[in-house]
Amino acid sequence: MNFKHLHYFWVAARAGGVVKAGEQLHTTPQTLSAQIKLLEDRLGRRLFRKSGRKLELTEDGRVALGYADEIFALGNALESALRQPGEGGVLELRVGVADSVPKSVAYRLLEPALALPERTRMVCQEGKYAELLAQLALHRLDLVIADEPLSRRVSVKAFNHALGASPTSFVAAPGLVLDGAFPRCLDGVAMLVPGAASPLRPQLEAWLTRHGVAPRIVGEFDDGALTRAFGRAGRGVFLWPTALEAELVAQDGVRVVGRSDELLQEFFAISVERRLTHPCVVAITQAARRDLFSA
Repeated sequence: MNFKHLHYFWVAARAGGVVKAGEQLHTTPQTLSAQIKLLEDRLGRRLFRKSGRKLELTEDGRVALGYADEIFALGNALESALRQPGEGGVLELRVGVADSVPKSVAYRLLEPALALPERTRMVCQEGKYAELLAQLALHRLDLVIADEPLSRRVSVKAFNHALGASPTSFVAAPGLVLDGAFPRCLDGVAMLVPGAASPLRPQLEAWLTRHGVAPRIVGEFDDGALTRAFGRAGRGVFLWPTALEAELVAQDGVRVVGRSDELLQEFFAISVERRLTHPCVVAITQAARRDLFSA
């Protein structure tokens, strides 16, 4: 059996079709279809059938998918085992960080992995949440750090490991004028808010409505670092995890306008491992729960 053909089938089955699978594998749907057809010829069974404009698994396809899950899970376990440090070896961690996670949060979460006594090499990739999950599904990443959990609607076999949650601080540059007590001082004031896809955005909108506050939204950002840069320049009030508030004030010279325990920013480590065994991932999760988000 050509395991490359099996891998193409496996990705297409998990992605729900050859178009999405082609995007993940950076190849054309025509190439994928041809490779899967070769696998079907080899097995003497049809693995997909058309259902309208979509593809769905046949009964034989579901059986094949079950075996493929086990085969590639074993392959990932093999790769992880061989990346563990042996005599004179280096422990490697491949991690993806969603671009909505503030860089200072990502650093504080990942830094314990480099503090291990073993020689460690971290390969860090930043990107859109969905793209990183696709890389995780293909076992090109060991871990994804995100500010939202993996949804059951996503066809990726992985597990959420909660790292912790932080209340939210409202922060502004010293030159930004605000009148009155918090939160009324936000009414009519320029504000930089998380993008529409952020899990914090609907929380913020509901919170503003409850308190009868209507700030002037001047910017929406998916990237936490860009939000911070505009906020530091005095372009508007912005949101920051209270757990890292002191660090932000010391580094950027901004001031805290107010805080809310109602707005919780959660952070997760998403891994293909149900029970964490990778030493770097264990160090990350333990340090986050013990130190960063202990309060």
